[in-house]
Amino acid sequence: MYSSHRSVVSRVLILLMALLLPLSACTPIQPSASPPSSEAPAATEPIVVTDALGRTVTLPQPPERVVLTGRGLFMIANAIYAFPGASERIVGMGQTNQGSANFIKLIDPAYDQKATLERDAGAEQIAALQPDLVIMKSTMAESLGGPIEALGIPVIYVDLETPEQYWQDLTVLGKVFQNEARAAELVNFYRSKVEAIQSAVEGAERPLTLMLYYNDRDGAVAFNVPPLNWIQTTMVEIAGGEPVWTDANPGGGWTQVTLEQIAAWDADHIFIISYFRNPTEVVEELKADANWQALQATKEGTLHAFPGDLYVWAQPDVRWILGLTWLAGKLHPDRFPDLDMQAEINEFYETLYGLDAVFVEQQIAPTFQGDLP
Repeated sequence: MYSSHRSVVSRVLILLMALLLPLSACTPIQPSASPPSSEAPAATEPIVVTDALGRTVTLPQPPERVVLTGRGLFMIANAIYAFPGASERIVGMGQTNQGSANFIKLIDPAYDQKATLERDAGAEQIAALQPDLVIMKSTMAESLGGPIEALGIPVIYVDLETPEQYWQDLTVLGKVFQNEARAAELVNFYRSKVEAIQSAVEGAERPLTLMLYYNDRDGAVAFNVPPLNWIQTTMVEIAGGEPVWTDANPGGGWTQVTLEQIAAWDADHIFIISYFRNPTEVVEELKADANWQALQATKEGTLHAFPGDLYVWAQPDVRWILGLTWLAGKLHPDRFPDLDMQAEINEFYETLYGLDAVFVEQQIAPTFQGDLP
């Protein structure tokens, strides 16, 4: 009887298995539940910044389609590319070159996949890229920014003209690209360099210094001095020099000055800036000119060609910190006896862009111009 009972049980179990098998074949297996924190997307809060015009700009979510436009665009692009991953959000931008040099194209493998805007691109052309944010310099607010904003596209303005404006604008960019820690790192890099130079030249005699922008693009040679609030003047002051042109250009843009005025100033140091010709060639031509040979700076070997690489260091591009360091070394060599500009250059490109010394040697060094060792 026990054997018979066991047989009945066995037959019942076999029947149940047969009935359940088709159900298991058509019912999907449910994955084990994961903690909500690993499954749920991170909540994105609105990004609120105060831009260079003092306006409060609110972005409902992190921008994914950013367009860079307007004058001085390469300065903005060079700053933004110091934020890892930010370039992936840029869908279009104007020309990032100065002359034939284009640093952004050199470091961005996806450069050719981004839309390139003409220098005079209007609001409609920019809107066609469907940006959720446009970034431009504050000087473009009325002529270009206003029409873009009228189309319902958010615009953030930056200055990037003075050290203090760099601190502010880098902080804003850090919020926009969700990398405030990186912004703090960049600001600290610049601040520490500036403060070290200020400390080194403190109490030193301030040599009379003249900064001249050389321009011969219209076929006639012209020399110009910068406004008091531009970075060229600020660099001279931080580096421990005394700008001699403060009465000649209180504000505005570059102001042309005569050779007679240059001779009257007779500065201890003269620095020649050239954006479209190698300044070394310009300085050699000036040294051969009898009028310039009479100047104190020419006689004493303190007529300098302001250096640069792909971009001139005497402008509010991110490389102004290299120009400031070099300038301080020229004005006060006794205060910077161990200054190694190659080491400064390597540190700059490593800190801002993660580029090593090999890259600098192969891609940056061949573009050096001006008075560099």
